[in-house]
Amino acid sequence: MAMQHTENRQPVSGRWSQPDPATIAMARGLGVVSLALGAMEITGAKSLSRMLGMEHQENLIRMCGAREIVQGVGILSSRDPTMWMWARVAGDALDIGLLARELGGRRPKTLNLGIALASVLGITAMDIYCARALGNEAKRNASPEIDFSKRTGLPATAVGRHGRARGTPGHTPTDWNGSGTDGQPKVGYPAEAI
Repeated sequence: MAMQHTENRQPVSGRWSQPDPATIAMARGLGVVSLALGAMEITGAKSLSRMLGMEHQENLIRMCGAREIVQGVGILSSRDPTMWMWARVAGDALDIGLLARELGGRRPKTLNLGIALASVLGITAMDIYCARALGNEAKRNASPEIDFSKRTGLPATAVGRHGRARGTPGHTPTDWNGSGTDGQPKVGYPAEAI
């Protein structure tokens, strides 16, 4: 049973095919956003922490920025960015938890925290949409499974298989049974095995 391939599928490493170009473009765009956001969080951690009312948490913001940059590089350098998009979703969940925790406390900048939380929720929705689209595309393009259940085993009896290489059914060539053409054992076979 031969595998059937359609014209628009291009094999990639493993069993998955290349996702839809529009979905890849969306993922790449989100990768660029991730790089820009990460750079902003690393270089402007002090101002961002002051604006959000999260003073003395600059290092936490820088770590979030470093995570964003790693994810952005992963998305932009990957052939299939599905895994990296799900990593972005996980990072967004961490950001939502952090902002929600800060919003629950008595902070003077609750409006700024609320705006930041709404922005992260919007980006998270796009990340989830893109990651799911990439995952669904990969499942749709998966190679069909080969069914071996109807196989019966070897094509002929043992006697019928002997000699097939030489074209003489039922005849075992002498160089196949352990001895050479001159009757001496072949190299690599112990004499007792012949």
